[in-house]
Amino acid sequence: MEKATKAENPVISKIEEKDASSTIAVAGHPLHAMSVHFPIALAFVTLAVDLLFWWSADPFWLRVGLWSSGGVFFFGLAAGLVGTIELLAVPGIRERVASWAHAIAAITLIAFAGLNWGLRVTGAADVLPHGILVSLLTCFMTGMAGWHGGKLIFDHGVGLMVSAKD
Repeated sequence: MEKATKAENPVISKIEEKDASSTIAVAGHPLHAMSVHFPIALAFVTLAVDLLFWWSADPFWLRVGLWSSGGVFFFGLAAGLVGTIELLAVPGIRERVASWAHAIAAITLIAFAGLNWGLRVTGAADVLPHGILVSLLTCFMTGMAGWHGGKLIFDHGVGLMVSAKD
């Protein structure tokens, strides 16, 4: 029996032909990919700190949570700015639907991070239960944005700079 050949979608073929390599890089290393690690790590640190405050009631953890949530927000803004420039400047990235899914998840993540920091810095809400809830939402959105970002790299090759030797 003959295998049916899969007809190639012309729209997908056109998009895959476009260059999706990073334009904002330092020594060949994409700046967005390098800068997202700080807000990702700090989002989970903030959740851990909230849990430690819940467990111990030590006000030290409130101060740590204020600083870590501020780090998530401001490092997230920086990474988001670089990612937005890449999205808008590189047609091969801009034309992929997965890029927009990642961007929307990342913007939502930055909004939750800003809310988390804003609640803490103004004292508008207590860490228990509001802060820990926003920290959970922030971590969930970190996972969503990370999932879509990983798909862009591993499935679509976005941001990869492969040398001719490879």
